[in-house]
Amino acid sequence: MLSVLHKARKSLGRFAVIALASIGLAACVPVGGGQSGPRLDTSSPVPVALLVPGGSGSAQDELLARNLVQAARLAISDLSGAAIDLRVYNTAGSPAQAAAMATKAADEGAAIILGPLNGIEANAAGVAVSARGINVLSFSNNADVAGGNVYVLGTTYPNIAARLANYAVRNGAPRIAIVHDKDVAGNAGRAAMEAAISRAGGTVAGVFGYELSQNGITTAGPGIADGVRNSGANAVFLTATPVGALPLISQTLRDNGVDPAMQRFVGISRWDTPREVLALPGLQGGWFTLPDPTRYPQFVSRYQAAYNAAPEPIAALAYDGIAAIGALIRQGNADAFSSRGLTQAAGFEGVNGIFRFLPNGTNERGLAIMQVQNGTARVIEPAPRSFGGGGF
Repeated sequence: MLSVLHKARKSLGRFAVIALASIGLAACVPVGGGQSGPRLDTSSPVPVALLVPGGSGSAQDELLARNLVQAARLAISDLSGAAIDLRVYNTAGSPAQAAAMATKAADEGAAIILGPLNGIEANAAGVAVSARGINVLSFSNNADVAGGNVYVLGTTYPNIAARLANYAVRNGAPRIAIVHDKDVAGNAGRAAMEAAISRAGGTVAGVFGYELSQNGITTAGPGIADGVRNSGANAVFLTATPVGALPLISQTLRDNGVDPAMQRFVGISRWDTPREVLALPGLQGGWFTLPDPTRYPQFVSRYQAAYNAAPEPIAALAYDGIAAIGALIRQGNADAFSSRGLTQAAGFEGVNGIFRFLPNGTNERGLAIMQVQNGTARVIEPAPRSFGGGGF
């Protein structure tokens, strides 16, 4: 974790002091091959294990655990034609504890595991139950831990990059420069962007990195700006996050002659949290993605009504996981939780829109293209509603 940036540029206003944080992406080795899954008796409630980060002593972990449990229960209450026996296990945010709880869940008859929260825990849980033929639907967005019996529910960099690259190439921005943090998350984002641009028929006009610190950005920024201007790029893909380098790198590029009106800034991270980031001058006109924004507010409203508090964004993944599990149970197939069942081409519908698991354990989600305009974000291309149409 990098230290707080004590003095940022005056032009950044209220964003002068920012903390640069990296996403904990660990390159774990996926386990085993695809799983057949336990045989189901759908005539009685199906035991489903939910692994959450409770028990660590961290207030944040307890908050997330509570949100995940409550969202899962809300999803169960919405199911029709499918009965679930939800069993909650605390991992304390520990890979060893996640493995132990996954084993305990399997011993107690769990047919599938929903959770745990992060990639390292998911890998440990997957290894623990791989020989038992049990699949794990993790809340992680780390594609590196996907594979074998581990599937990830979080929106992945390859998914976001593909959506943005396809949209950019179709809409007059086929030459794309990549500006990235030189950390694990930034390098993962860069790799996803390079692959997506190539598949979309675009051209990588240049790749420019910076050390993830205030000094690293201000030192490398002018040279990166020169490189972007001279590259012939008509879009600049940024890996930086709103709570990380995004305010500083976008302003630095703009101050050094990169015109967002000519070389549009495009973000692989969400730019709407915190919402004040949408007012940054360099981001006006820029593009980023969101899960279907017409559905999520309905979930927030229902969650608030049920629990008298707004949900954390991660809670939506617990709802989506239960929605997928319920849809599979409703089909009445004894092998519903097999790898083949989980990766059905039609996918599932959740509060984040449509999604489906891929054979490699990652996922594909229907994402909306958003544009920043006058400090707000508006939809310029809706999230697709099926996997047979455009947007993929």
